[in-house]
Formats: sequence, structure tokens, C-alpha cells
Amino acid sequence: MNNRFARRACGVEAVRKLTVKAVWEQKLIEPDDRILIAVSGGKDSTVLAWALSAAAPALKIPYELGALHISSDFCACCKKTELERRLKTWGIPFADLFVPVIGRLKEGRKMNCYWCSTQRRSELLKYAAEKGFTKIALGHHLDDLLETFFMNMLEKGQLSPMPMRLAYRKHPLTLIRPLGYLEERQVIACAEEQGILKAACTCPYGAASSRRTARERIAALTGGSSAVKRRIFKALYSPWKHAGT
Repeated sequence: MNNRFARRACGVEAVRKLTVKAVWEQKLIEPDDRILIAVSGGKDSTVLAWALSAAAPALKIPYELGALHISSDFCACCKKTELERRLKTWGIPFADLFVPVIGRLKEGRKMNCYWCSTQRRSELLKYAAEKGFTKIALGHHLDDLLETFFMNMLEKGQLSPMPMRLAYRKHPLTLIRPLGYLEERQVIACAEEQGILKAACTCPYGAASSRRTARERIAALTGGSSAVKRRIFKALYSPWKHAGT
């Protein structure tokens, strides 16, 4: 598969083929893996669930899928019934876990994306370990990976890219990001073709996050060029393909 396809292809075909490519090149899935997909109800994680189900015949690797949705005390917009129905049609068992994200805040602290992320991630790890999963799959795409790098560089002074494969030392689990080769526009195109986009929910806090600022800076730097974004991605990820922590 050439770079021209990666830049120009959209929709279902792009998601399926680039997911397979990412899994093979980044060694994201191994035989007999039990993979827990973190599904928020948004377009990215729902497309990820579809992609991992649809990619199975091409990958020819035996693996099992499960999905976990973490409900919270600040966002009730997710159409969980529709999400569960879709996952069932793709052969993916669904579970829902309530986490009081705001309820865990200490007095005087305000809700923010970092706090929510840490609470959800800790519960996700705990659930995956208890249920015997070996991998946790997250729906971050190429644009998310680039935005995180620029956020870390400009706000923290760290040259720290978001790994596509992260093996935890303290847990018998590995975190994977199978949509890492896909731009957001390709994920959106797939979601539209699959009828996912109209049923997706969004976080009420996300619009004001620093990620939005990073996205605007990258757009200014690249001029919206897919080729430029993929060259930045290549520069970041070639040296650290199989990083662990």
C-alpha cells in the first residue's frame, strides 16, 4: 500500500486497509489476544470497533473483542442503546461501567479533561485486568497523535509522542491505537458511510480544551496538507515504533 493511497483514500476502504497496515507494521495484535475496546459512543471509538471487527479476515490472526463504555456523572448524551446494538451486529460484547468522575473531585477542584482521563483510564485498566483482557484499544487517530505531540512540546517542553503500542510495566496489559495511520477526515468519512456519525455523542468539555488550540496550530503549520502531516508522523514514529513504559 503506497503513501498516495493513505493520503487520498477515504471512508470504509481506507479505515479497513490502514487499520490492517497499522496492526501489522506496529505489531499491535498477537495470536489469541483478548482486546478490550474503550467505546465512548463517539465517532472515533465506534469506528475503531467496526474496524477491528472488519479487519479480522484480512489479518488472519485469532483474537477476541470486547467493548467497555464508561458512563459518568456529567455526560448523559451517549446513545448507549444504539451503541450496544451496533456492537452486537459486529459480534462485539458490550459492558457499561459507571464512574463518578465529578464526585471524586476534591473540594475546590474544577472538572477538566486531564482529571476525567485519569479516572477513566484507571477504571479501564482495572476492568481489563479483572476480565482477563491482554490489550486495550483506544480510538486515537493520526491527528490526535500529532496534536498530543505538539501539546507536550509547546505546553510541557517535552518531545513526547503518544505511542501506538504501550506495554505497561505495572499491569499485564498493552495499550494499542489501531487507527493511528488514519486522519480524522478518513474516520469521519467511514462514520458517515456506516451511519455512525449521526448517532455519535460528544463531550461537553472537549470544545474548550487545549487540544483545539493544538489542532489550529497544526493546521496553520501544514496548510491542511495530508502529505505534510504524514511526513511529521513518520519523523515522530519511525524511531519509536514499539515503545513501552
